[in-house]
Amino acid sequence: MSQKRHKHKSGSTASSADRHALYEIAVQSVESEIDFVDETFTHIRARQADFLREDFCGTANTCCEWVRRRPSNRALGLDLSQEVLDWGIANNIKKLNKKQQQRIELLNQNVLRYEGKPADIIIAMNFSYQLFQTRDELRGYFSRARDGLTEDGILFIDAYGGYDSWREIKEKTKHKGFTYYWDQKKFDPITANMICHIHFKFKDGSKMKRAFTYEWRMWTLPELREILGEAGFSKVTVYWEGTDEDGEWDGIYSAAEHGEDEPAWIVYVTAEK
Repeated sequence: MSQKRHKHKSGSTASSADRHALYEIAVQSVESEIDFVDETFTHIRARQADFLREDFCGTANTCCEWVRRRPSNRALGLDLSQEVLDWGIANNIKKLNKKQQQRIELLNQNVLRYEGKPADIIIAMNFSYQLFQTRDELRGYFSRARDGLTEDGILFIDAYGGYDSWREIKEKTKHKGFTYYWDQKKFDPITANMICHIHFKFKDGSKMKRAFTYEWRMWTLPELREILGEAGFSKVTVYWEGTDEDGEWDGIYSAAEHGEDEPAWIVYVTAEK
């Protein structure tokens, strides 16, 4: 699923491009994501959050955005891939000033086993929790996340859906110097399990095929709300994106009990401890 932003040079050919830089450009929008997380937490809890934990943090791009916001902000990133964490240190964290760097910690650790200091906010974005493919597994993760929050902490996730999300379909989005492809290669309607790839194509015609591959289960919003409740969260809220006068998504998310039947949509979900 495509998102939005430019930060790193992406390279002009498949041989010279960096897949992590391309991902950050094509998929992530950490500024708008942190805008939503920060403002929503403050609105719900009537205080500012200080400590954010990013599960499945990858290159720690979001952690970096969090510590840039306020001198009091601290971030912890958890990920199983040391290679990706090392890339994030070299390309994101080292671009911060020394004081900001001191307020970020990255751990090569399973999110199900972390038992450190509770966080005000835990985020699991870019649909990363969909790697849990049974209700028991997903409930177990949500329960562990709840245990990792302060008494008034909030879990933030995103979710996507719409009738195109249940199809074997390929979408493309053009960016400066390359085209991003989201390829839902295989979907099983009985299990809701899916295999998705990200590809990149460059102006010279060269391609970076299967730069990233995901084996996920497509979790629906009713399922997510039910499982979060089963995991012990006291309140679950879906934030639906509004549209402008031309009917285009406007980037403004509001709490909603009902949505529109669209081919594709992305929402945020909050789960309050």
